[in-house]
Amino acid sequence: MIHESIYEIRQGVVNSLKVENGKVQVVDEARLRSTDIDTLVRDAVFGTPAVRDFARWLIWEAGQALGAQPASIHEFYIARARGEWSDRTVPAMNIRFSTYDTGRAALRAALATDTRAFIFEIARSEMGYTDQEPAEFVTSLIAAAIKEGYSGPLFIQGDHFQVKASTYAKNPEGAIQEVKDLIAKAVPAGFWNIDIDTSTLVTLEPESLVDQQHHNFMRSAEITKFVRDLEPEGVTVSLGGEIGEVGEKNSTTEELDAYMANYLEVLAGLGDYAGLSKISVQTGTSHGGIVLPDGSIAKVAVDFDTLRDLGERAWRYGAGGAVQHGASTLPRDYFNKFPEMQTLEIHLATGFQNIFMDDPAFPDGLKQRIYKHLDVHHADERKSGQTDAQFYYSTRKKAHGPFKPELWSFAPANYKALFQSLEDEFRFFFEKLNVTGTKELVERLVPPVEYHQPMPASARMVGDDMGLAD
Repeated sequence: MIHESIYEIRQGVVNSLKVENGKVQVVDEARLRSTDIDTLVRDAVFGTPAVRDFARWLIWEAGQALGAQPASIHEFYIARARGEWSDRTVPAMNIRFSTYDTGRAALRAALATDTRAFIFEIARSEMGYTDQEPAEFVTSLIAAAIKEGYSGPLFIQGDHFQVKASTYAKNPEGAIQEVKDLIAKAVPAGFWNIDIDTSTLVTLEPESLVDQQHHNFMRSAEITKFVRDLEPEGVTVSLGGEIGEVGEKNSTTEELDAYMANYLEVLAGLGDYAGLSKISVQTGTSHGGIVLPDGSIAKVAVDFDTLRDLGERAWRYGAGGAVQHGASTLPRDYFNKFPEMQTLEIHLATGFQNIFMDDPAFPDGLKQRIYKHLDVHHADERKSGQTDAQFYYSTRKKAHGPFKPELWSFAPANYKALFQSLEDEFRFFFEKLNVTGTKELVERLVPPVEYHQPMPASARMVGDDMGLAD
């Protein structure tokens, strides 16, 4: 069910939410969780613009009331730099599909294991092909928390807010402005963790490492200032920099020095701003893994010694440590090593998609429709000599946007099996990465920030019946 008007939404939630003078009060949490939130989140994703915006506002404000609040992981990471905790690696999990239900699965795993040190994220590129703008993504996750009775910080991250090198080469300021425009939408929406990815601007031609990293650290500092000037009161957005493009050559401590020392110097010249809380590095992985002709994933070697050394070097600059990208398709026995190497954060994406789409419960008819769509609409992405298995593996992420309604509408039997598999996978990572039992630690280091959004103008114009108008 999707409501057709703001009036219908108001009628539908009148027994669970009270809206008066632009403020939302939860009057029946059980009813909100059992039925109303399921409809509200679909309004927020699939409704008309007016319905969508009002539903998003209601969900945000209900989350504030119930303690399901966006938060920054900055202070938690800076505490790691001070040595206040160790031997844990925070999973940053890219949610490309069925964000509400996938988020619910992750939150159930978190509640079952007392886990709070984890991040939901989505990359700039993923927002495009999954058709998820920042406000929709955040809203879906707050709704998931309300549904599952989860209270506490929701660390929601913009992954790879990346400057496009090809655009930068032709129009540097335009390329930077594209990222700033995205940030200007993301921060008010609740993205209080952002990975600034200007590593695409590194050039290896100069002999000097400083010259190689010049555009990277200059633009990182510029974007840092831009983010800091947008922050809500009481929030220090967690920012990450990156020194090596994932899938390229392994990073070195000397490159990290060249980037961080100069970044901090440039940032200091821009004003009194907090710097980075982490640094992404390359140690041998690639996004999505390397796909073999039969569709399986090649085993790759991670340079754990380099990863450890880079993390320790990051501490010298006040950052919490190093970040490992492209990890979800690594061998299962690798993951316990990341906490041992003091890896601060690890990014997990394609593996969840694989669990989801390759599960026997995923409807075969839907899968075949997706593959036919890829054959027609992404034929130009098929590389010479690529098998069907390789082609579908590398492109099926592009179907999450066009097939979003279907991916939010599984039959009950399929739904239960699919999202149980995902819940088990989230729990596996929480346990392997040693972030279970972090509720008390996170709550001590990350105080909640109450942040209210204004009621959408379209709702204020409806009228003051039922106490909705300001």
